[in-house]
Amino acid sequence: MSDLSEPLGYRLITGPDDAEFCARVSGLLDQGYQLYGSPALTFNSERVIAAQAMVLPHCVSPEASEGSVR
Repeated sequence: MSDLSEPLGYRLITGPDDAEFCARVSGLLDQGYQLYGSPALTFNSERVIAAQAMVLPHCVSPEASEGSVR
């Protein structure tokens, strides 16, 4: 993870579907991010991998269609 001076308007969080993944998503929710769409899950022959898109509300235009971020 890189150290950024400004938070990103869009984040895609990925990783094993475990407590650490949930803590990462929860931490971003605490920072003001909102869930964007449904989570995605896949299986890599060893474990379940999860992905969740997240956005900062002020970075999404009111007229944005699903999947569009400024």
